[in-house]
Amino acid sequence: MPGRPSPSPAVPRTAPTDATDPTAVVVLRPEEWLARSAAHRERIEARTAPLLELHGRGERHPVQDFLFGYYTHSPAALARWHPGAGVVLADPDGAAAAAEAERDGAPHRGGWRHLRTTEAGEIPGAEPDGRPTVGWTVDADAFTADRATGIAFTAELLERTAARPARLGCFGLHEWAMAYRSDLHGVRHSRLPLRLGAEGTDAVVESQRIRCTHFDAFRFFAPEARGLNEGADGVLPTRAGMRDMEQPGCLHAGMDLYKWAYKLLPWVSSDLVADCFDLAWDIRALDMRASPYDLRGVTDLAGGDYPPVRIETPEGRAEYVRAQRGFADRGQALRARLLAALAPLLGDDARD
Repeated sequence: MPGRPSPSPAVPRTAPTDATDPTAVVVLRPEEWLARSAAHRERIEARTAPLLELHGRGERHPVQDFLFGYYTHSPAALARWHPGAGVVLADPDGAAAAAEAERDGAPHRGGWRHLRTTEAGEIPGAEPDGRPTVGWTVDADAFTADRATGIAFTAELLERTAARPARLGCFGLHEWAMAYRSDLHGVRHSRLPLRLGAEGTDAVVESQRIRCTHFDAFRFFAPEARGLNEGADGVLPTRAGMRDMEQPGCLHAGMDLYKWAYKLLPWVSSDLVADCFDLAWDIRALDMRASPYDLRGVTDLAGGDYPPVRIETPEGRAEYVRAQRGFADRGQALRARLLAALAPLLGDDARD
């Protein structure tokens, strides 16, 4: 089970890091952290502003709305900047947090969960003139008390997933299995036509080996397609078996890194969450490009399009595997960063 970070002397430092070092504290002056907060918001809004503009017109995006429907972290929450544990945002008179809230039109940092203000003298020697630093930091006691079960589950899932070899032969057929027998069940993306039609889609499903290892994809299969899934060595995915089956080649496991990251806020940094979000954004595009849906006329919110990855052909399957391998590598690097951030919260028994 995870334990609380061991008390240790707070040693001020001046450069932040993703991996929390419980023996050191990073102190950012108001002008530094306000600039980083603004840069993070700008980074996120470059992705989300076009999406929100669509929503304002009563429209939805058939590809990237998934990241704010299936996942529960809102664009507004994603735009809030957290430096991660082990960092103090100096704010001796509270003016910086007030300015941030006014600038962003967002809730004041004082109302965010699992944050606290440091006490005078808690971090001695952090200011050049010897004054103690007062500011905002993660409330480690409250966070670990509220999230103990989630911390343990997430760490075990990430560690076990990272230790497995990537399986790269699924070719994104989960989306095809969801659209199987659409003459009976319809399709999830009802506004998008099937690129090969209903019969052509069924023919692809019936002619390929389906080897889905992700339960949250498998559970949406058409009933007739469930029996066609080989899973992993004959084992089918279940909710209870996630920790035994998740593997780094799975596109949905890669997208889910975003979920595990935002559930660990504010302990992990928003920079890490944003990197996981970028991976999920890119994976989602491939997921739909390789799907049975016809995306002609759908823009990628940056003015581009979604050319199909024709996994019904050898060339398309090779293209898919190349992209899948790159996403698996990116995902493994992010898993390592998430595990490094969690390490101070895990007791020795949780890591055995």
